[in-house]
Amino acid sequence: MNIAIGIGSQILSIALGIIIPRLFLTNFGSEMNGFLNSIGQVFAYFSLLEAGVGAATLQALYGPIANSNKKEILGIMSATDHYYKKTGRLYLIAVLVVAVGYPLVISANIPVWTMIIIILFNGLPGVISYYFQGKFIILLQAEGKNYINTALTSISTTIISIAKIIMLLLGCDIIAIQFTYLLINVLKIIVIGIYIAKNYQWINLKEEPDYKAIGQKNAAFVNQICDLIFRNTDTIILTIFSGLKVVSVYTMYTLLYSMIRTALDYVAQGFAFVMGQTFNRDRERYIQLHDLYETYRMALVFALYNIALIFIIPFMKLYTAGITDINYLDYKVAVLFSIFYVMTGARACCSDVINYAQHFRKTQSRCIAEAVINLGVSIIAVKLWGIYGVLIGTIVALMYRMNDMFIYANVRILQRSPWVSYKRFISNSIIFIAITAISKWIPWQLNSYFSIIGYACVSGIIILGVYFTIASIVDYRSFKVLKEYIQPLIGKLVKRG
Repeated sequence: MNIAIGIGSQILSIALGIIIPRLFLTNFGSEMNGFLNSIGQVFAYFSLLEAGVGAATLQALYGPIANSNKKEILGIMSATDHYYKKTGRLYLIAVLVVAVGYPLVISANIPVWTMIIIILFNGLPGVISYYFQGKFIILLQAEGKNYINTALTSISTTIISIAKIIMLLLGCDIIAIQFTYLLINVLKIIVIGIYIAKNYQWINLKEEPDYKAIGQKNAAFVNQICDLIFRNTDTIILTIFSGLKVVSVYTMYTLLYSMIRTALDYVAQGFAFVMGQTFNRDRERYIQLHDLYETYRMALVFALYNIALIFIIPFMKLYTAGITDINYLDYKVAVLFSIFYVMTGARACCSDVINYAQHFRKTQSRCIAEAVINLGVSIIAVKLWGIYGVLIGTIVALMYRMNDMFIYANVRILQRSPWVSYKRFISNSIIFIAITAISKWIPWQLNSYFSIIGYACVSGIIILGVYFTIASIVDYRSFKVLKEYIQPLIGKLVKRG
């Protein structure tokens, strides 16, 4: 359910999400598009208020949920509720400060009051959701019911997207469009509240708080800060050093690549509660599942970003046709984005192991080192190479942290050689380079969206087949485990037929 609804919602989101930025660019220009995306990255940092306690609560809940221990669950939820209410007020203050301060810091040809109102309309839904529902969303994730939140988010996002498209085509102003965003998000929050009130009547937040269970929240907080720096620093640095038009270029590539990342995240979330509960219940079984999952997830990561690299420039050429205030076509940017996202996806399974083991405190110095490398190299490199510089800074930090995660997760937690993960990464990298080189020799006829989608679908099936076949050969043990899972399912389908 988690994976099916997640992927389905992402397909719908991609279809609508591709239309809207184009309309924003043609209606309001690159500067407004850059401003809206820049604000989105600023608000991403506000999740720091949840960082730490959210991650610590999620990992702490896996054990008691796996063992059906409601008393422990209530203790954890009560402690988490206390923290959310305390920091929820800070969240509101932060939104107000940004609304007033951001327009004074950024130089742009956008009226100050317009920027203030847009920031408020973007920030207030997050404040309301955080204060009243943040803790329950985490419980849904731990129980494997994240599809509830995903489905409601997908419905609201679809309504918002359709409303934006209609309003943009009608020529409505930006404030009216952003007010629609605020209104629909508030309605979604109300619906989630009704679901929680109906299905979690047994939750008593006045139970004795179990602060010890989320005792690693401060260490988890440091880890989450570092992750946010890693994910969102590039846009902030470009805003300061290169201007909003360059931010618009960056965010257009991010838009397309992050759609793939979000789909992969839904797959990960679909398995996370199973993996987290198994880790706390049966370690030997977990290692078997981990190898199976890492083998095929890494192959999927490389395959999807390989397809993206082949077709992103032809797509961008059509998508930004007629927009002349800045050049959006840059193959070097596409290559750097592909490397960045491939390495991020490759390390994901090892990152999950560290979280399941709750080694937040033990790994925080490593997270800090990654953030320092990312910031340091990006700030120096952006002055030399602009948009290439911030991407190079992120990749340099990734090179350090990906290797660190491979070694730490395998040696310290799973107690085995890291070669298991390196073997998968190296084999997929070789395939990636080979397919990218071969694609240069193919006489593509990519003159329309229809031709791009057609070629991408056909070549995508072939590319996925190549990656999964080689992954099965390189890691034959995981392939045998996969057959053990698939054969009973095929048998059931045959009987039903």
